Amino acid sequence: MSADPAVEATTGPTELGLDDALQMAVGMHQNRQLEGAEQLYRRILSVAPDHPDALHLLGMALHQTGRSDEGIAAIRRAISLVPGFAGYHNNLGNIHMARGQLAEATAAYEQASALAPANADLHNNLGALYRAQQRNDEARTAWLHAIELDPRQLNAHNNLGQLAAAQGDVPEAIGWYCKAIELLPEHPDGHQLLGMAYYTMGKVAEAAEVFRQWLAAKPGHPTARHMLAACSGENVPARASDDYVETTFDHFADSFETQLNERLGYQAPQLCARMLERHLPAPAKQFEVLDAGCGTGLCGPLVAPWARVLAGVDLSRGMLDHAKTKGVYSDLYKAELTEFLRESPGQWEVLLSADTLCYFGDLMPLMAAARGSVKAGGLLVFTVEALPDGSPLMFRLEPHGRYAHSRAHIEAALTANGFAPLEIMAETLRQEGGKPVQGWLVAAR
Repeated sequence: MSADPAVEATTGPTELGLDDALQMAVGMHQNRQLEGAEQLYRRILSVAPDHPDALHLLGMALHQTGRSDEGIAAIRRAISLVPGFAGYHNNLGNIHMARGQLAEATAAYEQASALAPANADLHNNLGALYRAQQRNDEARTAWLHAIELDPRQLNAHNNLGQLAAAQGDVPEAIGWYCKAIELLPEHPDGHQLLGMAYYTMGKVAEAAEVFRQWLAAKPGHPTARHMLAACSGENVPARASDDYVETTFDHFADSFETQLNERLGYQAPQLCARMLERHLPAPAKQFEVLDAGCGTGLCGPLVAPWARVLAGVDLSRGMLDHAKTKGVYSDLYKAELTEFLRESPGQWEVLLSADTLCYFGDLMPLMAAARGSVKAGGLLVFTVEALPDGSPLMFRLEPHGRYAHSRAHIEAALTANGFAPLEIMAETLRQEGGKPVQGWLVAAR
């Protein structure tokens, strides 16, 4: 049989057998061939309308392609057929969690945990949900229970470390991270979190040593290399490398929005949207808009009212997969931002970039590319992190791994490349380590 699910019905699921057809669809799904997987799931269901696995997996594919309401309905149908399978409830909870529907996610996760009380992963998920709801004592209990069920539950160790760090108990956090590294020395999370814990305590040299040891154990690892440069000042790159950005955000994609919105008070998308309101006419879907470094698409719904065309570009495939679920982007591109701008001359009337240019050092090359890509009279809105007042530097790679910029460098990069600054405002972009992260909110024409 052809691997194409769109072939004629005579070579459909009945000839293959439902199990073989489902296995083929799952393979396509795992390879992100979502359209083909959806077609094949639907053809399986045309033969067996009550096939619970096909319904469940179709629901996941629908969510991943921006049709979450339909996806939830399909998974709920699977649950009605097999109410006692914890995995269906868990994935239903994952979708609700991704949509910020915490009450619905709570019900789904708690049902999953009740059905599979010995599953440590489910208790870890439940703890993450409680943490997102600021129910910290319950989160801690859930994670401790996950470790009781499976002493090697790495994520629960790291989650407990992050909770301790957020509550100001950095020594306890370091203890949990060290245990995680002992459990799985090659796993990146423990090393990165341990290094960041030391940095939070002001022990930058100790953080650098953690990253130096990690890089020695895993030569060439992009995160170890980048963070060692950030904490040691050695071999600092002109911008974060493509492999570092892609590795970091692919790994972070599934928890990105929960981390930023619930734990860090992330404000960059809302700040950019308010800046657009000040410098654009009333929204009427009238502009070609590029969300540069779109991530999971947090800016998308905020700017869509102005967009006749709304495109997103990002280096992380995992992030783009989540952005697709927002259902507002006409196009999503996996590309490095400077090259993408160079290859789309005179295309965009509005270019916004929330919390992306902090991965660039010298902004001159990027602004030169933006100048060629934005139409005459077009609007540029972005955020960057701010160097402290009085710093003699134009930009600097900070120990947390992002670049901070001076106002003088922003102004110089804009004006040298034909942009007229409209506003450069000091703003708090997020909280980190219990402290505000100061930045610049910029608009230029």
